[in-house]
Amino acid sequence: MVGMVSVSALAAVGMSMQFMMIINVLMTLYVVGGNALISRFIGQGRKRRASSLLYALGVFAIVLSFFVTIAGYMGSEFIYSAMGAEAEVVKQGSLYFEILSLGIVVIFIDTLLYNALSAAGDTKSSLYIKLLSAALNAFLNYVLIFGHFGFEAMGIEGAAYATVIAYAFNVGAYYILIKKPHSKLNIIPIIRISDMKRVWNVGWSAALDRGISSMSFLVFVGIITAYGTAELAGYQVGLRVEGIAFMPGFGFSIAAMALVGQNIGSGHKDRAYNMGVISGRIAYIFMGSVGIFLILFPEFLVGFFTKDAATIAVASYYLILVGVAQIPLAIMFVYSGALRGAGATKITLKVNVLSLWVFRVIPSYIAYKMGYGIVTIFVIMNIETLIKGIIYWRIYTTRTWLDTKV
Repeated sequence: MVGMVSVSALAAVGMSMQFMMIINVLMTLYVVGGNALISRFIGQGRKRRASSLLYALGVFAIVLSFFVTIAGYMGSEFIYSAMGAEAEVVKQGSLYFEILSLGIVVIFIDTLLYNALSAAGDTKSSLYIKLLSAALNAFLNYVLIFGHFGFEAMGIEGAAYATVIAYAFNVGAYYILIKKPHSKLNIIPIIRISDMKRVWNVGWSAALDRGISSMSFLVFVGIITAYGTAELAGYQVGLRVEGIAFMPGFGFSIAAMALVGQNIGSGHKDRAYNMGVISGRIAYIFMGSVGIFLILFPEFLVGFFTKDAATIAVASYYLILVGVAQIPLAIMFVYSGALRGAGATKITLKVNVLSLWVFRVIPSYIAYKMGYGIVTIFVIMNIETLIKGIIYWRIYTTRTWLDTKV
């Protein structure tokens, strides 16, 4: 729907997702370590301990979100300008990100509750909540962006308001869920500093991993931005469409993380290893199948997002290439998730930093300076995905990560 406003608005919203990746770094401080510890507590049958940890993490998330909101609201225009975006993209992006920043607290809490319940083994509740939330978001986009049912047409600002309201709905639904006695997790107002230290011990390396990776992606997007607005918008649209393929991989990454952590907590290491293998096989069958669809019908899929011919051409090239790389991407998703579920975040830190900079960012920059086109950048990106998938497969099969202490 944003694509119908303008190409600049589409590019601005796409760039905001890159900025959210940086904010996700801060969420990683408590989410990844929390997941590893909660899944082990559940595996040990210690629901009360897991629930008290959830409460402590919630308090930490609320405090942290306050500072992020101020920084995001005050610095939105600077962020877009620093990325080298064109003037109209900066204008549209600032309007969007200022509003999104005001909803950071519900984004933080939603992410915490989603991941905590997944770590505890409850993914079905999140499915139903997210389905309702997605429907609400789509409806509010239609109403607020274009101005229906008596509302003023707000353009990109309407999209931001719709997003924040949808996140607020998620938090309300999760709160009702965890207040029920039969929920996998409850709210127990106890803060154990020892448990928080264990969370941060795992979380700092995961956050550093996410931080360096996010900066790498920002530099990578900066290289694409240098090609022009159509190339940037095409990349962002292609990335959104690719989400159709990698969401199953992300889902099975969550499954691997939860099942590996729970089985290690209960002392069944062989079963923990097999859970990751099974999750990986299902994921690459799903993603590989969708990858074929991306290769065969790229223009049809892109057409839902934009009618701009130049944007469609760039996004179509992107989808054809990433369609080929869906199987190694699935392996990367699931095995890295399994390692995080075991608390082996230092390993994922080393792999991601090495791979992104050595095999993606630096070669892309060189290719841009040498005058190669945007398609070459996409080829480099997919080669890096293949290499990273192979590295994670090799590490996973060693089984040494199963002995990680949390």
